[in-house]
Amino acid sequence: MNKDLTQGKAETVLWQFCLPLFGSIIFQQLYNIADSLVAGKFIGENALAAVGNSYEITLIFIAFAFGCNIGCSVIVSQLFGAKDFKRLKTAVSTACIFSAALCGLLMLIGIFGCSPLLSLIHTPKEVFADSKLYLDIYVWGLPFVFFYNIATGIFSALGDSKTPFYFLAVSSTANIAVDILFVKAFQMGVSGVAWATFLCQGVSCILAVITVWNRIKKIKTKEKAPLFNVDILKKIAVIAVPSILQQSFISVGNILIQSVINGFGPSVMAGYSAAVKLNNMVITSFTTIGNGISNFSAQNLGAHKYGRISEGFHAGLKMVWCLCIPFCVIYIFFGKYLLLLFMEQGATAALLTGRQFLWILSPFYFVVSAKLVADGILRGVSAMRQFMIGTFTDLILRVILAFVLSDWTNSALGIWCAWPIGWTIAMVLSIHFYRKEIGKRKA
Repeated sequence: MNKDLTQGKAETVLWQFCLPLFGSIIFQQLYNIADSLVAGKFIGENALAAVGNSYEITLIFIAFAFGCNIGCSVIVSQLFGAKDFKRLKTAVSTACIFSAALCGLLMLIGIFGCSPLLSLIHTPKEVFADSKLYLDIYVWGLPFVFFYNIATGIFSALGDSKTPFYFLAVSSTANIAVDILFVKAFQMGVSGVAWATFLCQGVSCILAVITVWNRIKKIKTKEKAPLFNVDILKKIAVIAVPSILQQSFISVGNILIQSVINGFGPSVMAGYSAAVKLNNMVITSFTTIGNGISNFSAQNLGAHKYGRISEGFHAGLKMVWCLCIPFCVIYIFFGKYLLLLFMEQGATAALLTGRQFLWILSPFYFVVSAKLVADGILRGVSAMRQFMIGTFTDLILRVILAFVLSDWTNSALGIWCAWPIGWTIAMVLSIHFYRKEIGKRKA
């Protein structure tokens, strides 16, 4: 059901809208967690390292899909808030055409470029073949990744966060079962993990696209909306391109960091692979709530209700900080047991690596979550230059410090310390930009 986010108490509306988004991203993360869990438990430590190693490259492709999601979602939100339904329909079809072309280009790059990328990040020979196999299958599923992201972006723009949650709850649960079936029963190894994800994402994508298409058809307009509009594409690109660059450079930065981690051997790779999945579940949850705040801000920007955007920021902070508390407690005191889901008790070095990673990063979730809430508003009001400055400051610091501190300490511990420093400085910048931008809008 479509929902107008410009009406009602801002905090209540935002909580009702964002909580299903949070649930959705938990199930979305189950895809990646299930892959690593099944690989580590039923295949072995090298398989866990291979899936984790490949994951950093898949994030580049996801970055482009995510950028298309945000670009489409913000512009459709603004048009929905302004009740301009004809241009809204054009924005949806324009985003789909643009995404299809971009997806085709990325598939070509993926088919021919995965092996050089794996070599570039110094993938150890004992995990190279499995890493390449996983990526080869993943690339053929890129259309599902792209169009599922477009569909969920449209749902969010229309104020509907529940429908994507239902799709993900079913498909993610199915993915775990199919992972185990392909690996345990059919003995397919790493390829079984990849094919399970391919099939389950495909089904959820097809159902989501059909549902959103029917939803758009029910929106009545006085005259037929054009399928493509260059001006609307430019507006989508203003949001999408910086978002793609943000996510892509974060992925490239993570690949550079992965190359440093790879130098410490498969055990550290396996420990990091498990711990970073747990960390990414948290960060992606905050990012998704930030995306919801972007939709909230965009609809209210379209309706010229600037005061509600500030209310949304404070409500967003309460929301993410409520999530920080249990995550910090669980990761600090019970992280060992979560990591053992991915590996055997005897993997001592890998387990220690994962625990150190979680101990250092989890207290700073309060910092990075505040940054991501501010970023959500900056995206929603199309303040993309400020958004990019905060993001690149974080990334550049983390990459440089990962190299410097790992060399200085001669251990992976130095790499983990780079995260909190980058997060803290970027948070200060993002909140400064948010306050300045909203002050300007209210003036």
